[in-house]
Amino acid sequence: MFPVLIGTVVIAGIVGYLSERSGFTRNGILQSIIICIGGAFLFYFVRLMFGFGFNSAGLNAIVSSIGALIIVPTHWRR
Repeated sequence: MFPVLIGTVVIAGIVGYLSERSGFTRNGILQSIIICIGGAFLFYFVRLMFGFGFNSAGLNAIVSSIGALIIVPTHWRR
């Protein structure tokens, strides 16, 4: 369980960094990483409590990170 949590954080950080470098977001690198990690934590704990999600923990981290970047509005987005 603990290695899955660490892997989720690492994958979410990578997704946040890549989304910022590719131009998908304009939040700033650190802000995008924080948003992605927060979304991945939320989805990880919801999956633990309620048991729904994808079978792969990595796919859960990627989808939840991208979803958090899309949902969370920021001051700089237009």
